[in-house]
Amino acid sequence: MSEQGSGGVHSVQLAIDVLEAVAFADEELGVTQIAERLSMTKGSVFRHLQTFVDRGYLTQNPTTSRYAIGPKSRLLARHAPEADLVHLAEGPMRQLRDALGHPVVLSEMTPRGALVLHTLSGTAPIEIGVRSGSELTFHASAQGKVMLAFAPAPFQARVLARPLQRYTDKTMITTRRLEKELVKITSLGFASAPEENMLGLNAVAAPIFDAHDACIAAVALVGSIQFLPEKPRPSDVTQLIETARQISRKLGHGNRSGEPPTAAKRRPRTAGV
Repeated sequence: MSEQGSGGVHSVQLAIDVLEAVAFADEELGVTQIAERLSMTKGSVFRHLQTFVDRGYLTQNPTTSRYAIGPKSRLLARHAPEADLVHLAEGPMRQLRDALGHPVVLSEMTPRGALVLHTLSGTAPIEIGVRSGSELTFHASAQGKVMLAFAPAPFQARVLARPLQRYTDKTMITTRRLEKELVKITSLGFASAPEENMLGLNAVAAPIFDAHDACIAAVALVGSIQFLPEKPRPSDVTQLIETARQISRKLGHGNRSGEPPTAAKRRPRTAGV
């Protein structure tokens, strides 16, 4: 990440990067660790950290000099609405995990991709999954593709106009191929991404809709290609889609047919999209 930029917006972005690095870590972090993860200078990281400590959003361990989430960050979390997405999705996600054994992941749509909000570990002794706070791309993840498939056409066009990074030889990076994939996803009601983000891994995701028929999130099964094959088992897909519908209903989604709204019903297709 380059520290060069103009204006206060770039400074805010760097500050948020520092805060997120600490918030989503599994342990306390030091200045050097954060600087290496973000490709920033230690001096810049230290200044941001001290500001967050002074304001109470982070704390510094006096013994180790490492940083962790502070009281004001926890206070903000407590002020979030109780009926938030994670709270509403927890029960259906746990039922799905217990029924199939695969790790289950809840992601919310952002302008940049699918933000992982919550994960439930699978029942196998070897754990495979994604870390909460990770942001998955629209084009190389099942969660991102299913969100993009049900997104408004102008948003789709903006995403597909960006350079698309190749992660493996199976990553879709051409607009035409992705457009065909999105049409297929809206027809099937789910997306998969076998080895598109990392070799050996697969994910299958279904869309979550809010009360306004907008796809705002996705629930996904994640696992090795050995146990979550390239062509998902129909029974797994059926249970996954039902889980997404349960969460959607809790969010006030009231589609009478019981089916996710199709792209044609939700928005007009524009030429070339």
